[in-house]
Amino acid sequence: MNSANPTESFQYLTTPDRYAGFFQALQRPGLLAVDTEAASFHRYRDRIYLVQLSTREQTAIIDPLAVPELDRLGALLADPQVEIVFHDADYDLRILHRDYGFTATSLFDTRIAAQLLNEPGIGLAALLQKYLGIRLDKKYQRADWSLRPLLPGMLDYAAADTRFLPRLRDILAEGLRQAGRWHWAEEEFRLLEATRWSPAGPREEAYLRIKGARLLKGQQLAVLRELFEWREVAASELDRAPFRVLMNEAMVTIARGLPEALEALGELRALSPDQLRRRGPEILEAVARGLESPPESLPSFPRTRRPAPDAAYEARLERLKAVRNQAAERLPLAPGVLCPNGLLEAIGRLEAPSEDGLGAIEGMRNWQREVLGTELLAAAKAG
Repeated sequence: MNSANPTESFQYLTTPDRYAGFFQALQRPGLLAVDTEAASFHRYRDRIYLVQLSTREQTAIIDPLAVPELDRLGALLADPQVEIVFHDADYDLRILHRDYGFTATSLFDTRIAAQLLNEPGIGLAALLQKYLGIRLDKKYQRADWSLRPLLPGMLDYAAADTRFLPRLRDILAEGLRQAGRWHWAEEEFRLLEATRWSPAGPREEAYLRIKGARLLKGQQLAVLRELFEWREVAASELDRAPFRVLMNEAMVTIARGLPEALEALGELRALSPDQLRRRGPEILEAVARGLESPPESLPSFPRTRRPAPDAAYEARLERLKAVRNQAAERLPLAPGVLCPNGLLEAIGRLEAPSEDGLGAIEGMRNWQREVLGTELLAAAKAG
């Protein structure tokens, strides 16, 4: 088994002149593999900290902290004559759009291709090991890419994320053609082109979505709210990921225990000794603010009405799942890839199931209708 060779050369573009020279020599490649490295695991304010590029002949890494103007890259991403290859493109496309306004066309996503080929492992490491005999080193998987200077090993790791994508793309593309699924992939890739960054919703009630929050009531929820707000401010000031300031589990434990003194806070064992010493007083202040919340301001979970039982709908949904699962086994293809449960639920609610009705369902692909539409309509109409 071969490991990714850390001695293979790549260009590290750390000045505007080197960046411009690389793209001037590059001209218009037929194919460009792309990846990005961000630091949301470490930083409160995330951004792209590296961009990796590979043609079939060469690899380069851009340092966006040193090269703030990336319009030449944006032009290639948008050029329909250049095939852009990603592995799991969704997040990369979102942050490229967020940070630079870039969009991409002529996409090929090796993760999507692997899903459509029913690969048991669709991660990049698994695919490279299977098809190219290359074992990726995962040492820097959680690295802080915002740090400068980067260690040489980090750059080798980053370069490997795109260096082998052109070869992997060719193998998977041939597999799709042989399986008669190339047009499936083309449809998925065209839909992927519409991926854009969308800002997160308001954070006012984000604390209610923390795991374990539903076990809290009244004053406990008010304390959780105050702890959450305190953590957001502290994380922003430190430019540190919120969980690195205080874990969600720790906040829930503190909110449940309602400690009013440092000793009581320590007895909850939610904090390390260092956290207790450095952050304990601030955390107790947040707890006190929650405990002082007037009754009319105490948070609560909105009540949701459960829909009345619908035996006919449930029966339709079971028939649809059975048809989908049988087809998935026959193809073979993972059931969730062939037709996710959300689509089956939408089909089950059609008042008059029809071809036009299937086509109007948001998220329904043409290839899914081609492969499964007739069977799904028959199952929806039965009974």
